[in-house]
Amino acid sequence: MHVGREDIEWADFIFVMEKSHKKKLAHKFGSAIKARSVVSLDIPDNYEYMDSELIAILKRKVARYFA
Repeated sequence: MHVGREDIEWADFIFVMEKSHKKKLAHKFGSAIKARSVVSLDIPDNYEYMDSELIAILKRKVARYFA
C-alpha cells in the first residue's frame, strides 16, 4: 500500500512498524507529518502480508491507543 499526502492529512494517528518507517514518512511528507501523531510500534518488518502472528501483535499494540 502506498501512502499519499491525503492519507497523512486525514489521519489522527499514524502507526508504523519500525522507526525507519517513521523517518521515511518524515522525509517524504515533511511539515504535513509534523502535525500528526506518528507512533512506532517497534515491530520488525519481516512478516508476510496478513500474517496471523503480525495481526495479533498489531491488535495488541494498537489497542492501548483506543482504550
